[in-house]
Amino acid sequence: MELRQLEYFVAVTEEAGFTRAAARLHVAQPGVSAQIRQLERELGQPLFDRSARQVRLTKVGEAVLPYARAALAAVAAARLVVDEMTGLLRGHVVMGTVSAPSVLDLPGLLADFHDRHPSVEISLQESDPESLIEAVRAGRMDLGLIGIGSSVPAGLDAQVVIDQALVAAVGLTHDLAAQGSAGMPVITLRELADRALICLPRGTGLRAALDEACAAAGFTPHVAFEASEPYVLGQLAAKGLGLAVLPESAVTVAKDDLHVLEITEPRLRGRMALIWRATGPSGPAARAFIDHARRRLPDFP
Repeated sequence: MELRQLEYFVAVTEEAGFTRAAARLHVAQPGVSAQIRQLERELGQPLFDRSARQVRLTKVGEAVLPYARAALAAVAAARLVVDEMTGLLRGHVVMGTVSAPSVLDLPGLLADFHDRHPSVEISLQESDPESLIEAVRAGRMDLGLIGIGSSVPAGLDAQVVIDQALVAAVGLTHDLAAQGSAGMPVITLRELADRALICLPRGTGLRAALDEACAAAGFTPHVAFEASEPYVLGQLAAKGLGLAVLPESAVTVAKDDLHVLEITEPRLRGRMALIWRATGPSGPAARAFIDHARRRLPDFP
């Protein structure tokens, strides 16, 4: 009996099929089938019922499964102990994000970690905010990048990595473009209530700040257009499609075609943060990855 056979057995069980298990394991499907048949011959009993459309465990397979998982977990734990003692990191870390802001250079962060720890496999996955938060809480993701409002989701710790003022911007033919003053013209939050807005999607720091402020003011913003890149918000506004709420730094892309107003009563700020489980990551690779990201990215108190 080999560990590889047990690994294939668990994968076929969890994926409910040989083809999906092979894809997960990055091996050919006939190889998976051959290893399972060899394991069954060694045990003297079939582990799967192959007569149905979906592969299912036999009674013997159900009895063997927890032992197979325990054996694989014991081997993984033994490797972790040795790696910690020798300073070598192995494993798999997963980072989730609702978007990948170019200002943070996530590709550079991941590449630098890979150079330092080439034996650690890294995954970056985009997700909606609720799924991302739940995945980090459950340990399916080690680290997340998400927009936050005034509070951090329960059960998580956070480091704010983006914190900047939000402004309003309209095209030069918009009725608000006639406003002028010695400094930046202003618009109150309440004045946004009846206007078609252009902003980032839910899950970003900007949208969280806008939604929270509008709720406190007693209204729901009318969002006519959404875009995941801040500079696109300004381009849409410049074409006369509405009033964009965007980070102050994003105005420079189309500044010659925009009229910018400061949002007041209250002033708004957009924040994005790294999030991880408050109880801590499950292994040394995850701990190293979180520490690396926190050192590499800004830290706004």
